[in-house]
Amino acid sequence: MLRLPSTPRPHWQKQARDFGFHFHTLYGEPYWDESAYYQFSLKQIEQDLEAPTEELHQMCLHVVEKVVKDEALLNKLAIPAQHWELVSESWRDKQPSLYSRLDFVYDGSQPAKLLENNADTPTSLYESGFWQWLWLADKVDSGELSRHADQFNSVQEKLVARFKEIAGFYNIDQMHFACCKNTDEDRGTVQYLQDCAKDAGLTADFVYIEDIGISDTGYFTDLEDCPITDCFKLYPWEFIFNEEFSQYLPKAAVNWVEPPWKSILSNKGLLPLLWKYFPNHPNLLPAYFYTDSPNASKDVMRWIKKPLFSREGANISLLTAGNERALSDGPYGEEGFIVQAYSPLPRFGNNHTLIGSWLIDDQAAGISIREDTSSITQDTSRYLPHIIL
Repeated sequence: MLRLPSTPRPHWQKQARDFGFHFHTLYGEPYWDESAYYQFSLKQIEQDLEAPTEELHQMCLHVVEKVVKDEALLNKLAIPAQHWELVSESWRDKQPSLYSRLDFVYDGSQPAKLLENNADTPTSLYESGFWQWLWLADKVDSGELSRHADQFNSVQEKLVARFKEIAGFYNIDQMHFACCKNTDEDRGTVQYLQDCAKDAGLTADFVYIEDIGISDTGYFTDLEDCPITDCFKLYPWEFIFNEEFSQYLPKAAVNWVEPPWKSILSNKGLLPLLWKYFPNHPNLLPAYFYTDSPNASKDVMRWIKKPLFSREGANISLLTAGNERALSDGPYGEEGFIVQAYSPLPRFGNNHTLIGSWLIDDQAAGISIREDTSSITQDTSRYLPHIIL
């Protein structure tokens, strides 16, 4: 695993405008960064990332099977009791999932260690599935990279195929897509998914989350008063569960993508449950619910404390010998915390590097790479492309 310098393509910003990549710069700082790229061997990809991704995913599904049958675990994960049946029913009905992203600590030699499962609303999908592949094609065509250079990336073709399967499962030819207003990255991600759905033969209508209404008959509607029967939403289930309109979820009978059972996998409480059911697995870090942390392994000297619902690296603390040091702030924590053994991201120069491994349904589909001068990967952390050689 190497970090290699690269000359940015002279036309890439115009190309970004042409292809609708409007969030390549965030808050005045570069988000997309092609001044360098990461190089992997095929063995590193297949054995160290692809295979563990699919194995860990199956282990995560095992946890879901346990949780939906256990009210104590549902309560431990802070899922509101009024929505337990919605979550459990979606699992019993085998409602299909579209995608997930597992975040790993990986340095190219040691086993990849799971940090979390972004199972409900993972972003950086457009950059992973399309934009970094376009970068690779340009670099190969210009002769700057070998024609033997490849990329671990079947994201787009798998997304299109999965949309076809979801359409068949629900027997539909139309789907709504939704995200919040004033979020260029989220809108770009949803637009990309709309394009993939259209390639799969679906009509893909868009509505902002804030504009979804409720009809007199209890159905959700868009701004044209059309009923929303099937919907991809880039909006976390833990937010939805606390919305006033959540009381209408059962009667509205929407086929959601992601389905409600994904609220279990996106919860940081997944991590101590994985450690409980699969202790000492080579791709897991010791993890416990914070309330159980006095029983944590005495062999671990440093722990990372995370809220159950934290996103984008918010509200993370380092625990050392009873002392707590905040590493990032944010709005989360009331729902409870977990602790996970501290495993620092590898450093390449001044950059802390995180690997995101994508799943489309049950299949590993590619990786994304984020780096930051900070030890915590956040929404502004830079995205760099990769190759296999």
